Amino acid sequence: MTETPPTAHVRAEMLVQALPHMQRYDQEIVLIKYGGHAMGDRSAAEDFAEDVVLLEQSGVKPIIVHGGGPQIGRMLDKLGIESAFADGLRITDEATVEVVEMVLAGSINKQIVGWIGAEGGRAIGLCGKDGNMVMARKVQRDGAADLGFVGEPEVVDRTVLDAVLKAELIPVIAPVAAGRDGHTYNVNADTFAGAIAGAMAAKRFLLLTDVPGVLDKDRNPIPELTVEQCRRLVADGTITGGMIPKIETCIYAIERGVEAVVILDGKVPHAVLLELYTTFGAGTLIRR
Repeated sequence: MTETPPTAHVRAEMLVQALPHMQRYDQEIVLIKYGGHAMGDRSAAEDFAEDVVLLEQSGVKPIIVHGGGPQIGRMLDKLGIESAFADGLRITDEATVEVVEMVLAGSINKQIVGWIGAEGGRAIGLCGKDGNMVMARKVQRDGAADLGFVGEPEVVDRTVLDAVLKAELIPVIAPVAAGRDGHTYNVNADTFAGAIAGAMAAKRFLLLTDVPGVLDKDRNPIPELTVEQCRRLVADGTITGGMIPKIETCIYAIERGVEAVVILDGKVPHAVLLELYTTFGAGTLIRR
């Protein structure tokens, strides 16, 4: 009789510890906003695809929303189209919105679908236009620069996503949507993901970023926050810059029925599995 390797016992123990977490999310929707460094690094992308396939195989219903700002910037540079930003949003004229749609709903979207397929999953690439899933309105701010064809979600129709999930497919969605005026709009991926998470009443909404969660004033990660604590940290200046709109998106999703949101570091290998299937977590959990 051969002796069982010690690593086999460790793996078995890990599976046993993961079981309660798997049961917790069985047949539940988990929406993952995928972006940042994790999307630009091939090894990290493969880890992410493995995580998504494992989730789906263990009974979770994952929905992926992705960004693609750096890839859009590179394509605009290649085509000689100048980029300009206002309040962190890309000013999007007619030429730019065509490139945005091509890069997001085309190359990036299908690349992610391909990664998931390579790991044995069945994914389908979509954007907000499909089945009028997301109708957008133009972003207009008093006294701010005209952002062109930059939109924000106005209405989310879950019909297409319900059908896709029922067919046991993994939806991968690009944040491009049509407006009632017939124009195509570039929608911030975090905002887009938050709107879909709320409409789908997701059990968890995971925001993959390039930082280890929300940081305190000493730059240490904060493991858990309530909505009210988040508002206080914004008011006292602890939460600043690009983290503010992410927090606003988290609050928006929670107020629309998402049980909890996690801002986590996408650079950590298998961050999604660590967050959902272990007691360690990989970021900041925000709940009502």
